[in-house]
Amino acid sequence: MNATPGVGLIERTRALAPLIAGEADEIERTRRLTPAVTSALIENGLYRALLPQSLGGAEVPIESFMQMLEEVAKADASTAWCLGQCSVCAMIAAWLDHDTAQEIFNTPPGILAWGAIAHEARAVEGGYRVTARWDFASGSRQASWLGAHVRIVDGDGVPRKNAEGSPEVRTILFPVASAVLHDVWQAIGLAGTGTDSYEVRDLFIPERFTAFRDVTPALREPGPLYRIGTGLTFSLGFAAVSLGVARATLDAAIALARGKHQSLAASAMRDNGAVQGLIGRTEADLRAARAYLYATANAMWRDLVATGEFSAAHRSAVRLAATWTIHQSAKVVDTAYHMAGATAVFRSNPFERRFRDMHAIAQQIQARDTHYEDVGKVILSTPAP
Repeated sequence: MNATPGVGLIERTRALAPLIAGEADEIERTRRLTPAVTSALIENGLYRALLPQSLGGAEVPIESFMQMLEEVAKADASTAWCLGQCSVCAMIAAWLDHDTAQEIFNTPPGILAWGAIAHEARAVEGGYRVTARWDFASGSRQASWLGAHVRIVDGDGVPRKNAEGSPEVRTILFPVASAVLHDVWQAIGLAGTGTDSYEVRDLFIPERFTAFRDVTPALREPGPLYRIGTGLTFSLGFAAVSLGVARATLDAAIALARGKHQSLAASAMRDNGAVQGLIGRTEADLRAARAYLYATANAMWRDLVATGEFSAAHRSAVRLAATWTIHQSAKVVDTAYHMAGATAVFRSNPFERRFRDMHAIAQQIQARDTHYEDVGKVILSTPAP
């Protein structure tokens, strides 16, 4: 079905960049990944980067996943966002029994998408019944399966509780044909992601098509990747997407400055000291953000592989690095956009779409300012050494 898992993932991704960039206008226009791009991602195994090796996936280290998304984002942010979303969704296979996961992920195209947590499912004999509508299902237009994160109520309507006394939340999975998709994604950026809503009515979900997502004791796979969980993997992946968008936007500004003359001056932009200084400082900002994100991810991964534990300290560090990287990437994009002047406002030039995409990324849950508050709370509650 796909190329050899994990072998040359980044090289294959870079080789697809011209195709993805060439399809970007059509992706934007139709608000969907094009068939050519989707087929290329499938055939090159990119959707299976985080799928367990026991199912023929690549199960790559977190850095490889981040690099993959960063490279795709340089060509088109919507493609990178969909790929990141569906790749992380595939991690649910680590919480499913093998035969169920095999049915979902090894029946072409084997792509799963889901939206935000919402609503309830009622326990019935052999499974659950649900009537609900969910939002923010990026990548749903390429998916063969959909998922949803729901609170469970028993047959008498009483909400179930887990061992900690919190509401029991399960991820339910069902074929895309069981749902109605609603075309609602009319957004300023990431237009091509098809982040639509989906709805089911009185749908029966067999027990085996449910899982306790991100609950470590429920894991069926031993790999360190799955101890990170989907939530923070989303954060690292989407932070890497923001770096790719920032890199491409700054590169476009640099290319423009090399050849453009300012309207009221005979000198080229490249000879302007203010432009030179701005590019130097912005380049430093972007390199610093990238180094910080990858250093944090790699330190976490080394300890995770060595100990088998994803510590609270690393959890906090990853959240902080991902949030700050997205915000820093947005600043880089803003600087490059303003540097380009009037050139940046035209759709024919490589600025305005990336500006819109970056600010759509910065509005997502992974970039919330409250993450700084959470990390600050941890720092202040930790005794001084």
